[in-house]
Amino acid sequence: MSELGNVGRRGFLRAALGVGGGAAAVGAMTVGSSIRDAYAQLLKSGIPEDSVLAKMKQEGKLRVGYAQTKPNFYRDLKQNKLRGIFHDVTEFLGKECEVEIDYQEVLWANATVGLRKGDFDLFVSSLTYTVPRALVVAYAGPIHHKGFLAICHKDNAGRFKSIDDFNQEGVVFSANIGSSQENQIKMAFPKAKIITVAGQLALAAEPVRAKQADLFIDGDFDQEVFAASNDWAHVVDAEHPFQRLPNTWACRYGDPAWKAFLDMFCDRMQSTGFMRERFAAYRQELVAGG
Repeated sequence: MSELGNVGRRGFLRAALGVGGGAAAVGAMTVGSSIRDAYAQLLKSGIPEDSVLAKMKQEGKLRVGYAQTKPNFYRDLKQNKLRGIFHDVTEFLGKECEVEIDYQEVLWANATVGLRKGDFDLFVSSLTYTVPRALVVAYAGPIHHKGFLAICHKDNAGRFKSIDDFNQEGVVFSANIGSSQENQIKMAFPKAKIITVAGQLALAAEPVRAKQADLFIDGDFDQEVFAASNDWAHVVDAEHPFQRLPNTWACRYGDPAWKAFLDMFCDRMQSTGFMRERFAAYRQELVAGG
C-alpha cells in the first residue's frame, strides 16, 4: 500500500467517523484493504446488523418484488427485458449502493403478503397509498404523487363526461383484486358496482373493452399510455385528474435504519428531477412517439 493510498483512506474514514474513529479503523486495515472494505467497517459502526441495509451491503444483493403495470414497471416484449419509470429508479438504487438487484415478480394481490413474509425486502412497483395497506406495510418516501383518470369504451364517451357521472346506480367499475383502485372506488363512488379480475392491472381494462363494465381507473399517466395503444379506449375528462395521492415503494415495519435510508433516497429522486425526467422520457416514447 502506498503512502498516498494510506492518506486517502485516512481522510475518507476521518470524514465519515471522526478523527478518533477514523484512526482506529485505519489501524485495523490490512495491506489488501480497499475503499469497499472501509464501507463495510462503516456499516458495523452504526447500522444494526439485522437491518436490510446492513444485509444488503454484506451480501451485495437486494431482493425486490415487483408487479407489472405499464409504464411504471413492465416487461418490454420487444426487448425482452424489464423497463419502466420505477424500474429505472430501482436500477439507480442498485448502482448507487453497488449491489445487484434480485427481481421477483408477484401479483398485486400478493405484493404486501410477500413483503411481510420476507420473500423480498422492498416492493418497488408504483404503489399508491391506502390506509389498509399502511396498517400492514411501511410506505417509503413518497417518491411521486399522481392523480387518477377513468377510461371508458369510446362508444360510451357521451355518457361519461366528468367524475360527476361516476357515482350513480347502474355504473359498473372494473378493478384488479388487491389494487388500490378497488379501495378508491368503494370510497369515492359508493353507489357504483365493482367487478374484480385477477392478475396484472392491465387486465382490469378487459371488461370495459368487452362492455361488461363501464369504467376502470388508474394513474393519470398510466391511462395516457394505455389509451395511446388501444383505439377503443377513451379517457374521461383527461384534463382533470382526481384524488392526487402519494405513490411510492414499501418495506416491512420494524427496520428504522432501512426506512430512513429509503425515505431520503425517495426524496432525492423527486428533488433532483430524476422522476420528472423519467416521466418525460417515457411519455415521449409511449405517448407522443406511439
